[in-house]
Amino acid sequence: MDFGTDALWAQIAALLSQLQAQLNNMLLPSRLWQFAIIAACIAGAWLLRRVTDERMRDWMRSREGWRTWQLRALLTINRRLQLIWFVVLVWTATFAMQAVHTFPSRYFLLELVGSIALAWLLVALATRLVRNPLLRTVVRWGLWIWVTLYYLGLADEVSRFLDGVGITLGDFRLSLLTLINAVVVTGVLFTLARIVTQTTAAQIRSNDEISPSMQVLSVKGMQLLFYGAAFFLGLKAVGVDLTGLAVLSGAIGVGIGFGLQKVISNLVSGIILLLDKSIKPGDVISTGETFGWINTLGARYVSISTRDGKEYLIPNEDLITGQVVNWSHSNEFVRLDIYFGTAYSDDPHKVREVAIEAASNVPRVLKDRAPVCHIVGFGDSSVDYILRFWITDPTGGLTNIRGNVYLALWDAFKEHGISIPFPQREVKVLNEAISVRRQDVQD
Repeated sequence: MDFGTDALWAQIAALLSQLQAQLNNMLLPSRLWQFAIIAACIAGAWLLRRVTDERMRDWMRSREGWRTWQLRALLTINRRLQLIWFVVLVWTATFAMQAVHTFPSRYFLLELVGSIALAWLLVALATRLVRNPLLRTVVRWGLWIWVTLYYLGLADEVSRFLDGVGITLGDFRLSLLTLINAVVVTGVLFTLARIVTQTTAAQIRSNDEISPSMQVLSVKGMQLLFYGAAFFLGLKAVGVDLTGLAVLSGAIGVGIGFGLQKVISNLVSGIILLLDKSIKPGDVISTGETFGWINTLGARYVSISTRDGKEYLIPNEDLITGQVVNWSHSNEFVRLDIYFGTAYSDDPHKVREVAIEAASNVPRVLKDRAPVCHIVGFGDSSVDYILRFWITDPTGGLTNIRGNVYLALWDAFKEHGISIPFPQREVKVLNEAISVRRQDVQD
């Protein structure tokens, strides 16, 4: 650790001396009235915020059809209304003083406070792009402190002071200034990487010429590229030697590979699923007892939503090694079969016509691929039929469409006098057998 006590105290003394000189310069009698104007601007901003805050919120609630990012931008502005009004008021006072007085000292303090307030406002609005709350707070406060010191003329002194506080490990030295710079730079780079990947991903998903699986693979590749670049640039800002890091990461990777075989297997399986296009988001699949449609293709698992509202996370390896039924792999047509039986007294030709007509009138059943009905056997108490029909939206459910077709058959059979018989059995009692048994009993 190289805090350097004597040098550190010397830097602190120089920093305090510089700060005292700045305060003495601001507190000159000729500038005290500028503090009064600044105080008036603060009070005016507070009053204007009280007046406009609720009105703006009511106006925001009436914005129907606006996109989410637009409403979030308005909400961010609403939360900074007092600072916005203060910037407007203090700069209005500054321009007014510039028009009246020719000496910069007459409006120096107003211009300084206005510049700092405007910089604070821009930082507050820009840092809303950082998703992580902790990282956003660190970046925001770091930039607020830096712009304040910059306009006060203390940035160089504070930088030298922070650079003097650090830790030395061999040839590597990590100072407090370097650490702060690394956090800010990493936050900015990660934010830029997120904006670029989201914008590019939206363009890729809107391109119908790219298959859904390749869209997912392209988006994942871009995220890995941009976020990886942001991470390594952040390490470079700290001063980490990336050559040594590469050697270390290779050694660590070998050890991790043995301990995370399943995880790596799922990662490789996910890449294979994306490349061979066997499944893609939106496909309806069934694996084992799970039936549903694919929401997302993750790096480790596939998210499947079922009709009962459950979401299953199926490891990618299971989809590679197990049996999967893809109901919409090559085309969107799905054929469904239902079985029923009618009495022997009913004309089978009429039964087939009535069944086909009833199924054709059910919503979701395709008309261009007309249903068909065939006799499949003569049962003990009924003539057995199979009715086949086609749909194109298995995500809408299979059980419900089968139930609707059965209900249509019930109504149609009732209308045309076609009966669905119960199983029938005949019991024949032989008198001779009974007489023989009674004779045996008497003997």
